[in-house]
Amino acid sequence: MSLINERQDFSTIADTFLLHGSMQSPAFLDGRLCASLALHDITPEAWLEEVCLSLGVEQPRDEASAERLLGWRRQALEALSAAELNLEPLLPDELFSLAERAQGLQEWTLGFLEVVADAGDAPRRDWSPALREALEDLAGLTSIETDLEDSAENENDLFALTEHARMAAMLLYTEQHPGKPQVEQVDEPTHH
Repeated sequence: MSLINERQDFSTIADTFLLHGSMQSPAFLDGRLCASLALHDITPEAWLEEVCLSLGVEQPRDEASAERLLGWRRQALEALSAAELNLEPLLPDELFSLAERAQGLQEWTLGFLEVVADAGDAPRRDWSPALREALEDLAGLTSIETDLEDSAENENDLFALTEHARMAAMLLYTEQHPGKPQVEQVDEPTHH
């Protein structure tokens, strides 16, 4: 089975970054990826180029790394365009401390908003008030407190903030891609 079809998670992509000599978190680039797919359907080639530039390499180290990085893009695109609205930002999971997870969310948000800002004003003219408000709220996540103590309350708060970021990304995608995902089932007429 090809690695491009495997489920990519934060640790797998972080390990791929380490293979390329980079200790940066994949969260920032995942935010950029989600916004890039939502705004202008970044191609696989352009995505590989962006990741390599970020890692400071000319190309992926090996075929397996390239497949993982392309699988990451495919996975994000499938989640954004799925009727189940099941996008999960590529963030540190419960194996990481709450502080590390908050830092990941902050980095993801910075990457996402950077691409949105780079898009300029032209696409914004057609955005709904709900999307504009979601993106304004998202800007507040760039300055969240990341030095969190592990507690149920902080865990719940971080979950809610992550959910807000996830829904903002889905809303941006759906507004830029009318009719995708098809979230309401329409009965097709049957022809006999």
